[in-house]
Amino acid sequence: QICLSLVKLLFYLAHSPLGSIVLLDFQPRQFVMVDGNLKVTDMDDASTEELSCKEDNDCTLDFPTKSFPLKCSMVGKCEGINEKKNLFNAYRYFFTYLLPHSAPPALRPLLSDILNATGDLRYGINETLRAFEKVLHLYKSGLYLQKRPLLLKDYISLKGFRTVEGEDYRCWPSYSHLGCLLSIHSAEEAAAICNSQSQCQSFIVTQQRTWTGRPLASFQSSWTDLIPDTNAVVYIKRSASSGERL
Repeated sequence: QICLSLVKLLFYLAHSPLGSIVLLDFQPRQFVMVDGNLKVTDMDDASTEELSCKEDNDCTLDFPTKSFPLKCSMVGKCEGINEKKNLFNAYRYFFTYLLPHSAPPALRPLLSDILNATGDLRYGINETLRAFEKVLHLYKSGLYLQKRPLLLKDYISLKGFRTVEGEDYRCWPSYSHLGCLLSIHSAEEAAAICNSQSQCQSFIVTQQRTWTGRPLASFQSSWTDLIPDTNAVVYIKRSASSGERL
């Protein structure tokens, strides 16, 4: 969410009515999240000036660990230097820390492609935004889910119940530090996640939604303390419930 919001912001800056705007003091502390969108808190160090040049050798974009040769345009300006400077700063301050860690396994290669392409400045802001929107579409639609055996049939569902809240086993990347709370596309995906975790004996699908509209599911190591909740459904492994009275 943070990276996509940042890319949308940089897309606007690259195509603003004033021209391509560069953020000269590009640091994480210059941004804040407002209603799920990243905002710049300080525009004092923004500029529409693009580096003047006489030849291509005048247009090297330098960073502490990398340098990029750019073209000198017919009007004597380094082509796209503001856009590329913003994009590489987004890569080194945001993408490298946030992109690799929390996506479903099937989407990680696509995010790795974005990471590599922006790190080498092979993508401009237009291509980067399209790549992010493709990943978002796959994520929201569930098209990233690979065909696999149907596992939900191995679970008993109890509508209108949930387990008593409390600390349980933890997983990554959980929305709660007290347990294993993950976003899912469907109960079928939740069943696959539960089967992949040795501690998991049940999961609860709630009405809570993430910013993409995906429901949240809580994965738990037990299921015995059930309480009524009209907005929840408990799924219990048949193997865990065998011999028990529901």
